[in-house]
Amino acid sequence: MSQGTIKKLTDKGFGFIEGERGDIFFHCSAVEGEITFDHLSEGQQVEYTEGQGPKGPRAEQVKVLA
Repeated sequence: MSQGTIKKLTDKGFGFIEGERGDIFFHCSAVEGEITFDHLSEGQQVEYTEGQGPKGPRAEQVKVLA
């Protein structure tokens, strides 16, 4: 799993993570664990799996690090 920092969140249900290989898109449905997308904040540390979406790379299985 890769690690990164939430760089930007939108009110449309998606955001971007500043990851090890640059910025990567993520959708609210990719957030796992007890914290929901609405409780995320910019600057939080997360881990994720890199996947492929219809428009390019995206983060999947996004989990907030304690």
